[in-house]
Amino acid sequence: MRYAPRLASAAGGPGVRTVLAQMIRRRRITGDEYRADIGAYDRARHAFNGLSGTRAYELGAVIADAERIARDNELSASLAPSLFLTLERNAQWWSHDPLLGDGQRVSFAPSELIFEHYPGQGLQIQWLGTFGRGNGLIDDGHDGGALRRIVDEILALAADRAGGLSWDYLFPFDGGTPPWSGGLSQGTGLELLAHAGKILHSSATLAAARRALALFKVPPPAGVRIRTRAGAAYAEYTFAPGDRILNGFIQADVGLYEYARSTHSTVAARLFAEGDAQARVETPRYNTGYWSLYDQYGESTLNYQIVLAEFLRHLCRLTREGPPGAPRTLADGASTTPRPIAADDIYCRTATDFFADLHTPPRLRVLTARAADGRPGAITVSVSKISSVTLSVHHGARVLFSTSLLLSGGRHRLWWQAPRRPGRYTVDLAATDLAGNHARISTPLVLSRR
Repeated sequence: MRYAPRLASAAGGPGVRTVLAQMIRRRRITGDEYRADIGAYDRARHAFNGLSGTRAYELGAVIADAERIARDNELSASLAPSLFLTLERNAQWWSHDPLLGDGQRVSFAPSELIFEHYPGQGLQIQWLGTFGRGNGLIDDGHDGGALRRIVDEILALAADRAGGLSWDYLFPFDGGTPPWSGGLSQGTGLELLAHAGKILHSSATLAAARRALALFKVPPPAGVRIRTRAGAAYAEYTFAPGDRILNGFIQADVGLYEYARSTHSTVAARLFAEGDAQARVETPRYNTGYWSLYDQYGESTLNYQIVLAEFLRHLCRLTREGPPGAPRTLADGASTTPRPIAADDIYCRTATDFFADLHTPPRLRVLTARAADGRPGAITVSVSKISSVTLSVHHGARVLFSTSLLLSGGRHRLWWQAPRRPGRYTVDLAATDLAGNHARISTPLVLSRR
């Protein structure tokens, strides 16, 4: 089966070919750039015509995303390099290479860029992973060759956004339309460019990092800055300012701190101080006492629990050294002189709590002690944190009812059909949290006559 409908030009705006023709006419790209871009686009279309099934679906989605970006007047000269590289890599992969699992990451040697498979969206440049690879090279003390290669690739693919530079994602995600960026990836990139610029003695890298600060000065949808009473929050996604995701906010602040400390930038120090003031307000709200909250709606997965704990521990270590600049300017105009921050700082304590949660079994309670015989009803249970839960009702060795499901932390009513015979029964409640910690309790349940 071919997925040609995905390639149909969407109404309402010009397609990729038209936009490229306009850009060369207006001298926004060179003739060589035009030929390279149109060549990558045509090769992707040609490859698509020879594919079927999953391969056609994945490549077709990437081509359709490019058409949508063009239609929405978002295809600029600065965005073109990453967009047409993405088309080229997808045409290459889906024509010859193995099918990929959800979230599987690949690279194309000798390039240092990381691509990630998003099912139904093909391979996309994973900017967070790419920045993480660069930071890993610095942490591991690798020679400057690999670091220089990855920085050169990153700089070549920077796009204009918010009056500065950004590294944009080019596919629809969680209700957002491309291109989009966010505080998590931008903060990690800022950290990389600040350190790499000094290690490589590269003024171009430091200049790019300075321009990347713009995202933290401008509100969504161009930037990520959200003004608050305490200072400022930095959104994880430019398209979703209402989503308050703590791990992205904390890492954005880490990036600002690292940049300010490395370059002595008073602008970055101010942006960090404003984010720090708000993060100290928000961080306790994400600690349930048993697990972390991912956002204002639900608990973290195991991966995000670990990520958030590590980000907080990193920020704990940084802030215990004192503010990144002197003096630190707060949102209300007051200032403080540099000082070590107490060891019981909110970041340190919360990181300690979240790491401890990884080894603490869930706490369980059965809150229903009586039920009416022969009637449908509910057994109310309490689970301290997100867990896989099994509830069963026994009469002696006989199991009368059993159900298993994933429950969030809190109270839950589990419905069942009570037997007709009154008497004493036993409720068993077992739970295993996301880290594998197990708990089990048993409690009596009395069935009374109707």
